[in-house]
Amino acid sequence: MKKLSAIALVFILAFSTILGGCSSSSNSSNSGEDTSLEYVMDKGELIVGLDDAFPPMGYRDDKNNIVGFDIDLAKEVAKRMDVKVKFQPVSWEAKEQELSSKNIDCIWNGFGITPEREKVITFTKPYMANPQIFVVLADSGIKTEADLKGKVVAAQSGSTAYATIDADTKLKDSFKEFIGVEDNVKALMDLEVSGSDAVAMDTVVARYYMTKEPNKYRIIEDTTILDEVMGVGFRKGDNALCKKVEDTLKEMKKDGTLAKISKEWFGEDLTTIGE
Repeated sequence: MKKLSAIALVFILAFSTILGGCSSSSNSSNSGEDTSLEYVMDKGELIVGLDDAFPPMGYRDDKNNIVGFDIDLAKEVAKRMDVKVKFQPVSWEAKEQELSSKNIDCIWNGFGITPEREKVITFTKPYMANPQIFVVLADSGIKTEADLKGKVVAAQSGSTAYATIDADTKLKDSFKEFIGVEDNVKALMDLEVSGSDAVAMDTVVARYYMTKEPNKYRIIEDTTILDEVMGVGFRKGDNALCKKVEDTLKEMKKDGTLAKISKEWFGEDLTTIGE
């Protein structure tokens, strides 16, 4: 989701079906003893690193409070672990360094799982699927991907959707024009005033705006630009803490809490962990 390289993107679908969740390798200190869960429980606080400008996963509301879907999940997980939760905004480019220096305990912010990231980060099993899709206005005559031929398509510059299409020469060349815009809000505004015919974006973002403004947008069904999955990221080898969070998410899936939170943000249950 967040500024992935085009090369990494092509491997996501192939690897997403074999992601094993928290592994049993040694911890990040290489001491042979994984004390990651004990570390968090002893200090009584789980510090979650995030980009606080990424709705609907984590962002600041009109009162400057950090809110979002992932925020609600992390709060419930911390509550069930009987620890406090602290949301720590970080530079996305420095997220791995923030983890290794223990300024944060995990990265939880619409964090796409990729083979490149798995080399340096321990991930939970995916808790949500996030296919990249096309969005059009509800009354648009565009019904299928084939209908996009000769049309103007937009995507947020640096996004997964943009990088995927930019690397797909055949698809990109079928458009009249493929344009990059500053963010998804701008992309949807341009769509409304006929600046484009369709927007390529994350399913979770699209569902969020469709919930906020019903009957304005429509997803082109049965068309996926790229399959993507999200997980919670921890220091490499922090398996005990990772497993505790993963198991708690599975409990929340089983008792319906994940579905409830997802429906509040997206109008449907998009969560997948434990299935």
